[in-house]
Amino acid sequence: MEAYVSDWLNLLARWLHMIAGIAWIGSSFYFVWLDNHLQPPQAETDRDKGVGGELWSVHGGGFYHAQKYKVAPPVLPERLHWFKWEAYATWLSGMFLLVLVYWLGAEVYLVDPSVAGLGPLTASGLSLAFIVAGWLVYDGLCKSPLARNGPLFATILLVLAAVLAWGLCQLFSGRGAYIHFGAVLGTIMVANVFFVIIPGQRQMVAAAARGATPDPLPGIRGKQRSVHNTYFTLPVLFTMISNHFAMTYNHEYNWAILIAISLAGALVRVYFVARHSGRASPLPVVAAALLLLIVAIAIAPRDTAASAGRVDFDAVRTVVHDRCTTCHAESPEHPGFQAPPAGVVLETDRQILAEALRIHHQTVLTRVMPIGNLTSITEEERALIDRWYRAGAGAEQ
Repeated sequence: MEAYVSDWLNLLARWLHMIAGIAWIGSSFYFVWLDNHLQPPQAETDRDKGVGGELWSVHGGGFYHAQKYKVAPPVLPERLHWFKWEAYATWLSGMFLLVLVYWLGAEVYLVDPSVAGLGPLTASGLSLAFIVAGWLVYDGLCKSPLARNGPLFATILLVLAAVLAWGLCQLFSGRGAYIHFGAVLGTIMVANVFFVIIPGQRQMVAAAARGATPDPLPGIRGKQRSVHNTYFTLPVLFTMISNHFAMTYNHEYNWAILIAISLAGALVRVYFVARHSGRASPLPVVAAALLLLIVAIAIAPRDTAASAGRVDFDAVRTVVHDRCTTCHAESPEHPGFQAPPAGVVLETDRQILAEALRIHHQTVLTRVMPIGNLTSITEEERALIDRWYRAGAGAEQ
């Protein structure tokens, strides 16, 4: 029953996380687009009121007229809409999932003895430390003189992100490292909203309500953090789906793959931000495409040329039963699973032969199974499965 309840919590939290994330990212992308498409106000009365830019658009069968003030309107409207709960809901649901899956299930999803000899409690503590430290380091850099030099600051952030990716991959399972890279960036994004963007907006609103001229500095700082957030978005989205692609996180150079794909995502965003502002160079998109192509070629499965001769199916059966059926059984022995993962059962010879392709793909090509190498499969056993599959996967048994 505990596993069943956990599954429902996982389902509902993931659903909420996806919905909130769509709302947050959608509004973020829209306002970046809106800012970069504003035109000088046509009406002199609007200019006199302090309007700095405007935009006409059509959507859903109606016309919309958006105006942005240079600082604040002469009189605040009765209703002022804020965009913050999308970000908070995304982070809260994401942290709930992190605790549920990667902290409470650390021995399955976070710890990999072949990577580092961490206990579940130590690994969870390091997880929290990375998330907190990531924000503190980033925020300190934003408040330093380095932030005034855009290209230099971007280079420093890229180097630190690369160090973060490498460090996480030296401590956690590949899957755990990738999701924590996203968790650090996602925490920075929502902390930007909570600690910088929203407080700055509150200061501006309070000043306007008093009839005073708002200090533009909080708005400038908020704009800076908002721009950073938009470049973090695509790398974070990749990490959110990365658990489906063991070919990336289970690779020997998983840290380099994570850096390359994250950089490609940021470059794509660079292009679109520039394109919203006017004519954009295609170089960022070309560079992103080349990076992804290089990664795809570099991690492509290699033909290991199977050894000749038949492979004793009895030996294969023993490996599968010892290393796989702990979870892949009608009634899994492992307490973390109430039902066999993906509905795959490997208890009989017929079931093993029917799943030969999947067994080879998961244990040899992507090496995602056994998850976290819970059952301590050896390299010799992986090689045995490889030879068996390439020799015909027991077709003659």
